[in-house]
Amino acid sequence: MGLAGATPAAASPVLWEKPGALGAPRVAGLHLQFGSDASREVVVSWHTIASVSRPRVLLGTPAGGLGRTVAAQTTTYRDAKSGTEVQVHHARVRGLRPDTDYVYAAVHEGAQAEFGTIRTAPRGRSAFTFTSFGDQGTPTLGKKNDSGIYVNDNLGSPAAGDTTAGVERIAPLFHLVNGDLCYANLSTDRVRTWSDWFENNSRSARHRPWMPAAGNHENELGNGPIGYGAYQTYFSLPDAGADTELHGLWYAFTAGSVRVISLNNDDVAFQDGGNSYVHGYSGGAQKRWLEAELAASRANPGIDWVVACMHQVVISTADKFNGADLGIREEWVPLFDRYGVDLVVCGHEHHYERSHPIRGQQSNDTRTPIPAATDTQTVDTTKGTVHMVIGGGGTSAPSNQLLFPTPQCRVITKVGPADPATGKRPPVYVLEDAPWSAVRDAEHSYGFAAFEVDPGRPGGTTSIHITFYTVTGPYGDLVPVDRFTLTRPRGNHWRQLASVQGYGASSRPCAKAPPLACEQGHGCAPYVVGRIHVAATVSQRTATSVQRMGVEYHSLAKPFPRVGDMFTLLA
Repeated sequence: MGLAGATPAAASPVLWEKPGALGAPRVAGLHLQFGSDASREVVVSWHTIASVSRPRVLLGTPAGGLGRTVAAQTTTYRDAKSGTEVQVHHARVRGLRPDTDYVYAAVHEGAQAEFGTIRTAPRGRSAFTFTSFGDQGTPTLGKKNDSGIYVNDNLGSPAAGDTTAGVERIAPLFHLVNGDLCYANLSTDRVRTWSDWFENNSRSARHRPWMPAAGNHENELGNGPIGYGAYQTYFSLPDAGADTELHGLWYAFTAGSVRVISLNNDDVAFQDGGNSYVHGYSGGAQKRWLEAELAASRANPGIDWVVACMHQVVISTADKFNGADLGIREEWVPLFDRYGVDLVVCGHEHHYERSHPIRGQQSNDTRTPIPAATDTQTVDTTKGTVHMVIGGGGTSAPSNQLLFPTPQCRVITKVGPADPATGKRPPVYVLEDAPWSAVRDAEHSYGFAAFEVDPGRPGGTTSIHITFYTVTGPYGDLVPVDRFTLTRPRGNHWRQLASVQGYGASSRPCAKAPPLACEQGHGCAPYVVGRIHVAATVSQRTATSVQRMGVEYHSLAKPFPRVGDMFTLLA
């Protein structure tokens, strides 16, 4: 969906435009998204029900006024339940400067302009803050009952407004929404529910990109070929090269030295949680993209941190709730391990908890994650990936009161046959102990996390200081509940072994080492992972440094059968 480019305004800077005839639809649900280059490109979006003329954005600087016009492209979907056609207007603003403030007004003919601000992402290592929560809902009542009284039918609560106010107290560069945005697929009026969600959050999202991951409650019966037609229309997200019907369901962007990767877990999760069961819908396309994206991120000298944003979870210690999903553990976690993903933020479980850094899995029925360290205050993410469940964005069905007294996890290992009456496939659970559990919050139902990125100094370490806040009222009053720090070597130690190459041109295999092959047994070309026994041709000093870097290694060369062959390693 290409958008029209920018053209200079013919007149002097315009601050606003006079409303036209009564009845023109207003600019509703104003929100931002980063473009493919978050330091230079932002998309400004809003929606209407009726058609409008000349949707556009007026852009400028705080000091210079609005002197540039960017035309918007209109995309539509027709809600299958109500028959209502929704028009969403996306103005792609290109050619911006990194780490710079702008002002803008969104307008179409006959409407009063709505104003917002833009802060582009920094390019290169810089300090900034982002925030995250999932499972928000709306603070409104969207359904009339038989008595004509409005009631809640989309799991919303007043807290869905409180958390937005809390995010604005932090004023982050961007906000990650970890799925289940508004639960429109549960509501009688899906279009109204989406509109209510944007109206609640526009006070924040018009000033900073709200970057979403699609959750199971974004899957709406009849809306689009897979069910995400509404979500895909309301948001214009960075292009991941996917087919048109998959556009926007996974994507990535970079802010400073942080690469954010957004995934749609319905593709791999076993749980039947949407309006339709779409397990495996991409035919492996998302997984292929993810591995290529992770490999490219770890090969990029400007990327220190890799953060995954998704909905369904790898870890949860809530009883009688959704639970963890074996499908995600089988499909995503080995890739997170292989490429050293630092942090995963998710929702789905409506409480807050986090894991120890995990690396590897037990060979049991649930593929239990293995904790690599147990310090809960300072976590070295070169040892493993930290998973955070941040699902208290505002839903009226919190799970913080359902935590197992001693950490355990219910894992969905498969689904049963579809129920003839409902068509739903019931989950089959296996209970596991949870040695990976680090911190859980049983006291607070609602909150979000803030992530302060500290780029550090050359040759040193870089850190992300994380605070989980609970929100105590409608004005965004915040109380810190959990604080900890992620740390890793600056400059991405995954490339430090690039110089440890050419262990010798000899074709003789090391007598003590097995052939280097994928431990999962499926090739992994062009990347090969294996446990390496350092051959005698390597100096003791090099061997020691290699062994200290860890046990999993990845080759940039073609698959090789012997340790003695020439290759380049990434640790």
